[in-house]
This record gives sequence, structure tokens and C-alpha cells, in this order.
Amino acid sequence: MKTIALVGRPNVGKSSLFNILTKTRDALVADFPGLTRDRHYSRIKINNSFMLLVDTSGLEFSKSKNITRMMFEQTELAIDESDIIFFIVDGRLGRHPQDEEIARFIRRKSKTVLLIINKAEGLNHDLLISDFKDLGIKDQICISATHNEGISLLHEYMLPYCGDNDKEDNTKEIIKLAIMGKPNVGKSTLINSIIGEDRFIAFDKPGTTRDSVSCDFEYKGKKLLIVDTAGIRKKGRVTDEIEKISLLKSILVINKSNISVLVINADEGLSSQDLQILGYILESGKPLVIAVNKWDLLDTYKKEIFNNYLFKKNHFFNNFEILYISALNKIGINDLLKAVIKAHTCSISKIKTPALNKFINDLQHSHQPPIYKGIRPKLKYAHQGDVCPPTFIIHGNHLAGVKKDYIRFIETSISKTFGFIGTPIKIILKENENPYDNEKVKVKKTGLVTRRREIIEKRKKIKDRKKD
Repeated sequence: MKTIALVGRPNVGKSSLFNILTKTRDALVADFPGLTRDRHYSRIKINNSFMLLVDTSGLEFSKSKNITRMMFEQTELAIDESDIIFFIVDGRLGRHPQDEEIARFIRRKSKTVLLIINKAEGLNHDLLISDFKDLGIKDQICISATHNEGISLLHEYMLPYCGDNDKEDNTKEIIKLAIMGKPNVGKSTLINSIIGEDRFIAFDKPGTTRDSVSCDFEYKGKKLLIVDTAGIRKKGRVTDEIEKISLLKSILVINKSNISVLVINADEGLSSQDLQILGYILESGKPLVIAVNKWDLLDTYKKEIFNNYLFKKNHFFNNFEILYISALNKIGINDLLKAVIKAHTCSISKIKTPALNKFINDLQHSHQPPIYKGIRPKLKYAHQGDVCPPTFIIHGNHLAGVKKDYIRFIETSISKTFGFIGTPIKIILKENENPYDNEKVKVKKTGLVTRRREIIEKRKKIKDRKKD
């Protein structure tokens, strides 16, 4: 599969072109330079074959060890592993000195390069091409990613590089894993430790990750798609428009994923914002694993305080595995991945109906539902309706009197009996229909005699009113 890297200085339209070619809205787009920071991969289909497209950050040269330098390193890695480079420039602003510096850098890589002059709507293409001719790139195309102009020319350019790779191995199920948490808790560092390379920018500053970016990974024969998300802060503190969009995309990732890992900073303890993110995950019904990061920085006394606090919140965490890890030092990573696979397996497990019915009968013998308005609810039989989350439908009589506490007791009992760990359980109570409640009322047969009697009675009532 050929790989294409989108390269250029900041704010020239790389992410907009990425969304157009992939026919998605995966890349975050705004009129703001330096929005994209990590490499963003996606497959595109051209002529019944696939190519790999890589969106990169704006190429800026910096020698100092800061976030700009780390963005440059990420872009250079994308260039090195690519087969074709789409060098994108801004047609509205014309040739920029930074474009010339990038062109010299790309030429040293000895790659196939196509110069894409973006934002060319309503402009003379011949003048634009002559303006950028000094960059020394032979193949040039004028397009407008925002107005979808010239995209067909790009497809024609890519056709000769398309191979016969339409038959791909899709037999293995891909587990989508979302890494969630507050800003600066070590989400990007955790993913880099899992995959064994500096795939995402990890910087000691909140808000480093702005977009939801994913990468493929395989662990013990299981294919995983790990998604790094932007840190979720309290809504009252989110004032920047870019951060609002990042927040919405992070929440959407939860619904699209198969399982989530909530990363908690051990040094800061369990905050109200961590519980808020936990609420987002539980509402989606997705399985969950909790990773307490930076555990190696705490002494014995602080570890005891943290564990005691978690014990008080036991009703939130009693069904989820809690792993104590250090993403920077790669401590507990293997145990975390085992817990992820186990939680996902539990979320798609199915229980046979006879086993569920036996469980319901045993449960009622040991702990009957409380009496409600003089009547005790009766649970008759149950069956599993869905997976992820495992959903169980219980049929019976007078189920309106079953309180939330007893439903919670059923969920906990199912988790312990059948080994559902790391996944929420959903209980649906379905009342049995009473065949006598909906009995049709017999319609009276009105003959000629009864009709005359009704008319006579009406006439008498009218006469009585007149007399009064």
C-alpha cells in the first residue's frame, strides 16, 4: 500500500484536503495555524485499491527542544515513511520564504513530490504555477480544498500508483480503544509506551493533544485501534473555540469505541472531573478499565490515602479493574492490556437462557424483592437481549414495584456469578400481560324495540323540562 504525506507550512489547508480525500471529518479544521500536531492516518480508496494518507503538522524548523521541534520530528517521520509527498502551498498568499526552505528540505529526501497550490478558486492558474515554479518541483496542480475544485485531477495523478491491494485481511476484529482523561495526565505517554515508539507528542503542558488521533497496534493476536483524545476539562473553564470542538470530539470517541481507559493522575487524586468523565463512559454503556498513572511518584502514605478514598467510592468502581501504572517508566503496561482484552471479551459474552433462569430462581429463593403496596413482585424468567453492554430482559408480574436498589443488586449478582468484569450491565424489566385486562367489552345489540324505547324516554324527558 502506497503512503502519501501531506506536507506544508501551517494553515495552508492540509487538514481540509485530508478530509476531502478521505471523505470524513476526522481531522480538526479551523482558521488557526498549528492546529494539527500529531500524525493522522487514514485509508483512501482509489480505483478499487487503497492508499494510506497522512496528515501532518505545519512544517516549521526549530533547533530548541520545544513543542515546535517535536512537531517537526513527527512530520519528518511521516516524510521518511511515505512514498509520495503532496507539498501544499497557499495560492492566495503566493510564494513564501518558508515554502522555499521546505522545498529544499523535501528535495533532499529523494521522494516523488507533487506541488499542490491550494486556495486557487477564482485565480489564474497559469500565473500561480509560474509563481511557484522556482521551488524546483516539476508536477504542479491548482486546487481548492474548501470548494472541492481540482480534486479529480488529484485522483488522476494517484491512479498510476494504485496497486492491486483491494483484497485485504479483514477477518480479525479490530478493538477500538479510547484513552480518556483530564489534560496532562499522561495519555499520549501511555500510548507511546504501549506501541513502543514516540507516535504522539508528549509534552509537559496541558492541551498538547488537540485532536482525536488513532494508530493501529496488535497484542497477542488481537488487533487494536488506539485513539488518543484531547484532555477533558470542566465546561466552565473551556472558553476557547478550538478546545470546545476538541471536547466534543473526545466525547464522540467514547460512543464510537469498543472500550475506554480512564487515566487518573495519582499525584492529584480522584477529582470531580475524573468522575464526570467516568459518567460519560458509563452513560455510553462501554466497558472500562481505570489506569492510575504516575503511581511510582507516590510514597507509601499517599498510596494508602488514595486507596482509602477509592474504597469510599466503591459503588462506582466495584465492577471495574483498577491498574496502578507508570506510563513514563513502562510499569504495568502488560497488565493494563490484559485487563482491556478481558473487559472487551466480557462485554460481548452471551449467557444461555437456561443458566439465566436458574440464576433468577436461586436469586429469589435467597433474596426476594421487597413487598410493594401489599404485593411482592415475581421474577419468572429472563433472557439476554444484547451485548456491549450485556442487556438482560427479565419477565414477571408486578415489576413496577421493583426498586432501583434491587435492580442494582441483580446487576451485581450477575457480574459476580457469570464473571462480567469491566463492563456495565443493563437490566430491563418487562411486565407480563394480563389477558383479562384487555378483554373486549361486548357491544349491546340494539334492535327496533329497544330503539323505540329510547325515543320514548327522550320525549318524556323533553316534556318534563317544558313543564318545569
